[in-house]
Amino acid sequence: MIKTEDVQRKIDGKTKPLGSLGMLEKVALQLAQIQNTLTPSLSAPAVVVFAGDHGIANEGVSAYPQEVTYQMVYNFLQGGAAINVFCKQHGIQLEIVDAGVNFDFPKELNVQNQKVGYGTQSFRKTAAMNASELEQCLTFGAHISSKLSNTGTNIIGFGEMGIGNTSAASLIMHRITNIPLKTCVGRGTGLNDDQLHKKMAILEEANAAHPQHLDAPSILSTFGGFEIAQIVGAMLEAKQKGMAILVDGFIASSAFLIAHKMDESIIENAIFCHKSNESGHHAMLEYLEAEPLVDLNLRLGEGTGCALAFPIVQSAVHFMNEMASFEDANVSNKK
Repeated sequence: MIKTEDVQRKIDGKTKPLGSLGMLEKVALQLAQIQNTLTPSLSAPAVVVFAGDHGIANEGVSAYPQEVTYQMVYNFLQGGAAINVFCKQHGIQLEIVDAGVNFDFPKELNVQNQKVGYGTQSFRKTAAMNASELEQCLTFGAHISSKLSNTGTNIIGFGEMGIGNTSAASLIMHRITNIPLKTCVGRGTGLNDDQLHKKMAILEEANAAHPQHLDAPSILSTFGGFEIAQIVGAMLEAKQKGMAILVDGFIASSAFLIAHKMDESIIENAIFCHKSNESGHHAMLEYLEAEPLVDLNLRLGEGTGCALAFPIVQSAVHFMNEMASFEDANVSNKK
């Protein structure tokens, strides 16, 4: 294995004051350690957007109706969403996965069918999914990362689409971190004060309806969505394949919380792309002791933070490999 001090020595030897490239230096060090090389590289970057519906959406926790999930998937497939624009801009491969949308997409559309069901159950009174469905989700998610790794991808980001999934993420966050539920719950797709109050009351009721002190997989099956669960499986497999993992906003980070409980070493491969404007994400990042690359007041999801942060990660690789050292440039180093 490459030694941390050898990587740091190369970074410190570049023609710049020590530490002056800030977060870029941390990312360069991390990528070198992930890839076990002094010359890291990025190949076939990909963002995978998993879509799924949530039974809790029918309880009135969202400003939008459930059918927006499948309508937005159509938008992804037609190239009209923010994630399409940013992936195209930065040369990132985009994959769209139906993890459990309450709709059947025509077979001729370029959507990967990994449908576990037509949306989860409402966790207001019952678990969102059963153990078999959870296992299927984890397997399907792992398949995506494995397939991309086998075709050359070594850096992967995950996005999501699913009306109601901020509610799922809030309860996952609360149960994993023990942070008060009120801190974990935000406005999601843009709730007004009355709607937010209603969402909070429903989620408090749902939280009380299920046993406390569940393990991470049980928390995921109780409150998660099929898309969140498949992201968990994809993240865990990406770690096993030695891929860098771009972590997006609130929903994707809730999936990461579960994956981290199942394999704490996954933090070594995680690059946290941005700080979401969804209130709970700030506390989530603090819990993980994670430093995001940017803070753009985003709260869109879709993996947009991954796509926007990717050029920064590219810059970390380029300075590591192409910037001259003091010795190469015949520049006097600090005394």
